Order: sequence, then C-alpha cells, then structure tokens
Amino acid sequence: MAKSGALNGKLVVLMGGSGFLGNYVAQALLERGARVRIASRNPDKAFKLKPLANLGQIQFARCNAADRTSVERSIAGADAVVNLIGAFDGNLRRLMGEAPGWMAEAAASTGARAFVHVSAIAPEPEENAEIEYAAAKRLGEKQVLAAFPKATILRPSIVFGKDDKFINMFAGLISNLPVLPVFAPDAKLQPVYVDDVAEAAVRALEQPDVFGGKIYELGGPEQLSMMDINRAIAEAQYRDRSFLPMPDAISAIFAALPGTPMGSDQWELLKSGNVVSGDRPGFDTFDISPRPLSLFLDKWMVQYRKHGRFNERASV
Repeated sequence: MAKSGALNGKLVVLMGGSGFLGNYVAQALLERGARVRIASRNPDKAFKLKPLANLGQIQFARCNAADRTSVERSIAGADAVVNLIGAFDGNLRRLMGEAPGWMAEAAASTGARAFVHVSAIAPEPEENAEIEYAAAKRLGEKQVLAAFPKATILRPSIVFGKDDKFINMFAGLISNLPVLPVFAPDAKLQPVYVDDVAEAAVRALEQPDVFGGKIYELGGPEQLSMMDINRAIAEAQYRDRSFLPMPDAISAIFAALPGTPMGSDQWELLKSGNVVSGDRPGFDTFDISPRPLSLFLDKWMVQYRKHGRFNERASV
C-alpha cells in the first residue's frame, strides 16, 4: 500500500506520544507531512524528534491523562488522534478505561476525522476478572467505540524494537548472569515489530472509512515461548547460558513482592500467553507483512557481546 497524502498538513495528536511506540508513530506521521502534537505527562522525553520535523511541524503539550480538562485541551483542534497510553501501576481504570472515552469524546466534538486507540491482546474480563490491566483495557475499548464509533482499535502482542524495555531487559540479564530463571517458560508470545504497529496505526488514520469501527489483533509471524526468546537472545550474544524453568507458584510469589521488575498483573498476563485469537482481522488487512524478531536480533545483540562487534562467534 503506497503512502498517500491524506495526512499532509493535518494535525494529529498523540496521547502518550513520548513513549516507546509513540516515537515510531510520530516518525511515520512526520514522514507523511502531518503536523504532530505530542501530548504527555513528560513531553520533553520526545524532544529528540525535533530534528526530524520541519519548522512548525511538531508541537509538545503537557497533559495529565487522569484529568479530563487536560485531555480536552490537548486534543482541541485535532484532525486525528492516537491514544498510546498504557500502564501497569496507578489508577488503571482511570488511565486506560475512562480516559480513552474522554479522548474519543473530545476528538468527536473537535471534529476529528479519525481516532486510533492502541489497546492490547489480553484475556477477556470474564476469563480472569482479577487482572486489572485487562479489565481496564477492555473498558477503554468500549468507551472509545461508544463515543467515536468509527474509531480503529489495535490490539498488538508484545511490541519489540531496538530500544524497547522487553528484549533489552532480558539481554542485560543474560549478558551478566550465567544462570537465569525463566518465568512461564512455555507461555507463547507473538512478538510484533514496533515499526509494523506504527505503520498500521498511521494507515488507519489515513483511511478511517476503510479501517474504522473495527478491532484488529496484531501479532508477529513467529509464536515463541519465553524459553525460546531467552535462548535466542543468548545465542545472538554468543553466550552459553543455563535457563531454569520456574514453577508457577514460585513465579506468582516473586511477582507479588514489592520492587520486583514484574508485578502480579504482568505475571498473570504472561502466564496466559499473548497470541492473536484468529477471530479478528490483522496485519493482512493493512497490507503489512510483519517482520520477525529473528530478523533483527543478531544485529541488536552486538552491544551485549563480550568485546562487542570484535567478538568472534564462540561461547563465552
């Protein structure tokens, strides 16, 4: 699908646009000539995008997504809106359930033509009512579609990229520890490349009449277990590592402890797996061929190898 000029000169507001995915959505929009407003609690985190924009093409707005007035001010005058806000702590119902509805209402009232809401693949609330994250995400979807029926809902699997906090977290651990525990070792994920998700979001903005009013599940071309991912990272670092599959009971106790890198919601989501259901349209609808993690891993792991790019392929 060729890039069109549908967004040229249009003002697109990225709610939560200073985050990982927002950085890539913003770049795709700037390439198409759109004017971009980054609305975030910490918009300064997106200042690195300034050199990529023409004069006056990018704006920054400080926004508290938990405050409806702040949300409405950030969206005022928008031609299109993308909601990228996600969290595992704080008032999840407010941030990911109620606030998306406010955004959709503000977008409709200001005359925006398109609205894209980035949700997530997660269990339905009736399947596990204890996962607050999943319940908040589903509420957000309902609120968005109620206020903006032609909105596009995107549910990506685990999003990866060179600067993500997922692959890089495991890469750092593997580069430093000879033995590592693996939580939910058999849980299946469908890692999806950040550029592919960003491209789907922008194409939905370009053609809301085609892609609006639907829910899409976006997964990569590979289904990998957590053990598969850890072993692939170690191999790309040329490291011989031992991985210990952890029983669910021990993993649950670890996730419940304060200060750990994985909370209880994250553990429950991981344990349940994260793959597309097959019941919703996906990347093929957008004419996008998703790229696998294996395409990038060898290059990205150079920085984690002993002696970096001067490392010869040998276990260390």
